[in-house]
Amino acid sequence: MKVAIVGASGAVGQEFLRVLEERNFPLDELVLFGSERSAGRKYTFRGKEIEVKLLQHNDDFKDIDIAFTSAGAGTSKEYAEDITKYGAVMIDNSSAFRMDKDVPLVVPECNAADALERPRGIIANPNCTTIMMVVALQAIQNISPINRIHVASYQAASGAGAAAMQELEQQYREVLDGKPATVEKFAYQLAYNVIPQIDVFQDNGYTKEEMKMFNETQKIMHSEMKCSAMCVRVPSLRSHSEAIWVETEQPISVEQAQKAFSEAEGVKLMDDPANKVYPMPLFLAGTDDIYVGRVRKDLANENGLTFWIVGDQIKKGAALNAVQIAEYLIRVGNVK
Repeated sequence: MKVAIVGASGAVGQEFLRVLEERNFPLDELVLFGSERSAGRKYTFRGKEIEVKLLQHNDDFKDIDIAFTSAGAGTSKEYAEDITKYGAVMIDNSSAFRMDKDVPLVVPECNAADALERPRGIIANPNCTTIMMVVALQAIQNISPINRIHVASYQAASGAGAAAMQELEQQYREVLDGKPATVEKFAYQLAYNVIPQIDVFQDNGYTKEEMKMFNETQKIMHSEMKCSAMCVRVPSLRSHSEAIWVETEQPISVEQAQKAFSEAEGVKLMDDPANKVYPMPLFLAGTDDIYVGRVRKDLANENGLTFWIVGDQIKKGAALNAVQIAEYLIRVGNVK
């Protein structure tokens, strides 16, 4: 098994290295690719140094079985043919192909089998906020079909990349030292602030990030459930949080929901408010699962539930989800 990571020097690329090693992924050789800026850098994997190769239009992917790509939508579109032309499975972490009809959009806890039908050799990894939400939603959907979702996301600086995390830390230091805050990666100063915009606004007043949650959820869940989202950048470093309201066809009790969450794949129930036990991003960075708490009935809807989730969006929201897709393909014998 020969595996490639495209975009190895980025935040998600580095997470791929950690996840593959943590999970003892069954590979014989790992090849790293990057831009001119990162080519030549060396990273340690399983005790060996691997040098990042320059990504080029050539036959470097001829012997690759699985390629994890996380170098941006433009790069994915430009190099998709080079990556897949000899049969490699391209598991893409960008937004390039997510809504293409001939590219499956996969979260293994929800729709793993979709990965088996990939006419172009590409499988898309969903947006991180969508991944977190649908893992939790699947537990509810198994009890009664979901009609509507309202969600407010509280997204950490890491969702904008490693440089954004560094900028947030820098801003806190600058503000505490009485200096003007450096603002380059965000629209405004994020330290001591929240910014109710992630990605660009669309004609309907929603941002691109919010529309991803609407469209991707329907594709993954094979459902017409409608999702209205408000995505907000908050000054935490890593792990996103979401407040979710769902309306189901049949009413679901709190006890039913808690039982479903506690038994669901990829979910951990952390719900004991009397003892101040609920998920928080500060304590859950680096974990694999989606943590659910504050489960209660929606006072405004007799068929409604509301709950709070936290997940590491670099891990489960990106690298881990892609690796789990690859593990599924290997398990069912669906790799070249």
